[in-house]
Amino acid sequence: MTRRPRSPTSITGCEGVNRATEWPDSGLDISALHARGWRPEPFREFILKVHGRCNLACDYCYVYESADQSWRSRPRAVGDAVVRRAADRIAEHAARHGLGAVEVVLHGGEPLLAGAATIELVATAVRAAVPAGCRVDLSLQTNGVLLDEPTLDLLDAHGVGVAVSLDGDATAHDRHRRFPNGKGSHPAVTKGLELLAGRYRHLYRGLLCAVDTANDPVATYEALLATSPPQIDFLLPHGTWDAPPPGLRPDGGPTRYAEWMIAAFDRWYGADPQETGVRLFEEILNLTLGGASATENIGLSPVVMLVVETDGTLQQVDTLKTSYPGAPETGLTVFANSFDEALAHPGVVARQIGLAALCGECRDCPVRDVCGGGAYAHRYRAGSGYLNRSVYCADLRALIGHIGGRVRADLAGLTGSQGDGLDQALKEPVVLGRILGDVDG
Repeated sequence: MTRRPRSPTSITGCEGVNRATEWPDSGLDISALHARGWRPEPFREFILKVHGRCNLACDYCYVYESADQSWRSRPRAVGDAVVRRAADRIAEHAARHGLGAVEVVLHGGEPLLAGAATIELVATAVRAAVPAGCRVDLSLQTNGVLLDEPTLDLLDAHGVGVAVSLDGDATAHDRHRRFPNGKGSHPAVTKGLELLAGRYRHLYRGLLCAVDTANDPVATYEALLATSPPQIDFLLPHGTWDAPPPGLRPDGGPTRYAEWMIAAFDRWYGADPQETGVRLFEEILNLTLGGASATENIGLSPVVMLVVETDGTLQQVDTLKTSYPGAPETGLTVFANSFDEALAHPGVVARQIGLAALCGECRDCPVRDVCGGGAYAHRYRAGSGYLNRSVYCADLRALIGHIGGRVRADLAGLTGSQGDGLDQALKEPVVLGRILGDVDG
């Protein structure tokens, strides 16, 4: 498939920058962390890139339309040898760390382009390799175009869950998610989704929606409800301080992304009964109430994800492709290196040490424990690397502040607590559990 030429403004212009002098490659003292007792968390989520090309040409795609263009030199499809070796490495890692469960996500490009034989090989090889007692949760992130009965029968036979990318109604979705010939993909995706949400509903994991402030937030959310997804995941467009996301002014301009998300949150939060889960909103609510995060985009919990490319190379997280060419690379492969070796990579360590990975501005921020600095990829600035606040800093503060305000108001109404009394209630697990029990009842 031929890709459209990229605009020079879509590429981070950082020629001449010595990456070795940027944080975390320079300035993160891993030996000192170990001396203070820090130890890495084992990987529990493995992203397998089973196909390196796509049948859509989405203009915001971080794989094909950003600074890193390594997809051009990598195999179109993963080979059997890579799949089998990756399965062995997952099993080795699970055994070494006594893991009771691992998550394996088939990804791309478009993973369904890999074909039935490859999908079947991944499912059977990983499950056969892991130690007894270790559960394998298999899923697939797809654009939905290729979902048909034979494909869903195959996925059903191997217990592979399905998450689909959908950006809203036809106008919103087709604004960016088009075929290479320019034709919108919404009709094809909708057809596949209706099939998934019907007889194969037990495989339905949810929808992934990229936020575009040109689309109405409430209309977008309500369009996503059409197939009653079990969960919706809103994702902010990827960008850095050198190449900000569309319409964003990180120097203090309008917080349009926060306004969009707040409108969607209020619509979601105000529904009775609740219509679906929204991952970002639930994570912020959980963190506001003193819990831990389960996503790399918010909070301070260690990131336990590793990417295996089609050629067997190991990557930290592929969204770093938006930073600069080669940003996700570890220099390791499934053939030559264990996954424990990847745990020692500065980029992996930086995404596991929580507060210690934040810049001074973030450490002093009142919402730091909820925000967690935002997505790691969004902190990049040439020269200082990832030791910066998120390019979405103002938007995240506004969104978190709004959600926190609504939670506090609701809890105050339930408990009669005011001021410091409410703050204390939020810190007491027993009291909080009683409050949440009342809410659930």
